[in-house]
Amino acid sequence: MNQRYYSLDVFRGATVALMILVNNPGSWEHIFAPLDHAEWHGCTPTDLVFPFFLFAVGNAMSFIMPKFQKEGTAYFLKKVLKRTLLIFLIGLFLNWSPFVMYKNGQLVAKTWTWLNNDNGISGIRIMGVLQRIALCYCLAAFIVFFSKNVWSKVISITILVGYWLLCLGLGSKADPYSLSGFFGTALDLHLFGTPHVYKGEGVPFDPEGLASTCAAIVEVIIGYYVGSYIQKKGKSYEMLANLFVAGAIVILVGYWWDMVFPINKKIWTSSYTLYTSGLAIITIAILIFCIEFKNAAGKWSKFFDVFGKNPLFIFVISGFLPRALGLVRWVENIGPDGKKVYTTPFPWFYNHICKNIVSADLRYGSLLYALCMIAFYWLIVYMLDKKKIYVRV
Repeated sequence: MNQRYYSLDVFRGATVALMILVNNPGSWEHIFAPLDHAEWHGCTPTDLVFPFFLFAVGNAMSFIMPKFQKEGTAYFLKKVLKRTLLIFLIGLFLNWSPFVMYKNGQLVAKTWTWLNNDNGISGIRIMGVLQRIALCYCLAAFIVFFSKNVWSKVISITILVGYWLLCLGLGSKADPYSLSGFFGTALDLHLFGTPHVYKGEGVPFDPEGLASTCAAIVEVIIGYYVGSYIQKKGKSYEMLANLFVAGAIVILVGYWWDMVFPINKKIWTSSYTLYTSGLAIITIAILIFCIEFKNAAGKWSKFFDVFGKNPLFIFVISGFLPRALGLVRWVENIGPDGKKVYTTPFPWFYNHICKNIVSADLRYGSLLYALCMIAFYWLIVYMLDKKKIYVRV
């Protein structure tokens, strides 16, 4: 990437670093409020990670789309569909991993894989973060490639408004934006079946379901147009000022829409798309001002930059490694009933090194563990960067 767009690399890397921070607390029961998702409506800093990542996907697309258009439709379809399929399958692999488990103290292959026949209600989740990224990337690329600029913007507005109307028309009359009233859950259950949707909310409900993916597509498209605009205008104060103005307007529209269509990550409302896109635009503008205009790049930007060079790899490894290391266990003590109590590497590190750094408030130990995880994964991508190894799909 051209040096004058180095800030976009830093933006992507900082998003990955924040993702590791919020996904790896020492204890999910001891988290500072900004590092946890909003319970339902609303938006915390943690709720910015996923939309910022999709926004960065759109930025990256703006650099490759001219080549797609030059090479033609066949080349475009081959590249985009292949990448979509690979990312989706990698996400499914993460949901399925690590393929083995402990049973009666022995490590054995899972007795069930796609569906647990013992209870009939648990199985491999089909959707997930990478699966949503794959679908959003694919559909956003199709919209941008096959439609003119004006039409792609019209399509984006139609998606946002149409999704709102679907929520109103097909959702619960009492509260169409509630966990029980959201229409998309019925669609996911019908297409995937109860065993294959997320159940972390206490009931079958998938925060990366198909219906709520609609509005997320627009996040990528907005990222694409912001990236294209930055390239078109180049390093100028006019470009920078327009980014700040555009970001502020998009945030205000998101806030306005929030009054009737609440900002909500878990059902990815249209107001949430606009609000987070506006914040992403302003964040990009601040980074451009600091790095490109004030030459403030240094060790801090290099730290995030290496994350940005291998974003997919570090996302996958940070999801897979804890599961794989969870199979490496040893006896920590014997319980009162005489049963062995096991521990594994990462929990041992939290409980014995980080947990009681401030015994009166375990949130500090949980945060220290998350920061250690950032440092650990940074060392991995730093070594890859030193060897010029960049994992692409």
